[in-house]
Amino acid sequence: MGRPRKFDEAQVLRAARDEFWQKGYAATSLDDLMKATGLGKGSLYGAFGDKHQLFVKVLNDYAHETSSGVCEAVGRDERAIDALRGFFVVDPAESEGAVKASRGCFLANSSTELAARDPEVMGCARATYQAVEDCLTNGVARAVAEGDLPEDTNPRELGRLLLTILQGLQFLLKTEMSTEALREIGRSTVDRLLPQKSLVE
Repeated sequence: MGRPRKFDEAQVLRAARDEFWQKGYAATSLDDLMKATGLGKGSLYGAFGDKHQLFVKVLNDYAHETSSGVCEAVGRDERAIDALRGFFVVDPAESEGAVKASRGCFLANSSTELAARDPEVMGCARATYQAVEDCLTNGVARAVAEGDLPEDTNPRELGRLLLTILQGLQFLLKTEMSTEALREIGRSTVDRLLPQKSLVE
């Protein structure tokens, strides 16, 4: 029987993820990971494998949190239209699902850096974005059924478009576009694609 681990695995994985998120995969060294996690090489690799295995682990965990978070947010509000609008609020204080000024999306960053040459990263990205698209599509379908979107709305088409805009906002956050400009994009998305019921009747 192996010796029990003397560290908080979740805390170590968060620290490793933040290091990869901040610097990218290639620029993150073993020394960086050791300093961030507080573990030696033997403990780190003994628990999680090599650098690539550790990276894939934290990326998959992040991807699962992302897709689950979107699905939970879509189902949390009494009306689906309110949840969908909440994703385009560019202010964390206004909505749990809001786009947050940050380092961008870890999955999008990683896909940009590695997907072309790393099948595991590509597979993770495809599966996650499909899951998010499905959740948004289900939210749109529910909003149609609840009478908040026109009956002729194509849920898959609109769900995919909303995903594309969300990812675009995440990318633009990294360019340091002004908060007001990002808010304008969010407001325009809501006004044009998810308008108040009175405006579509």
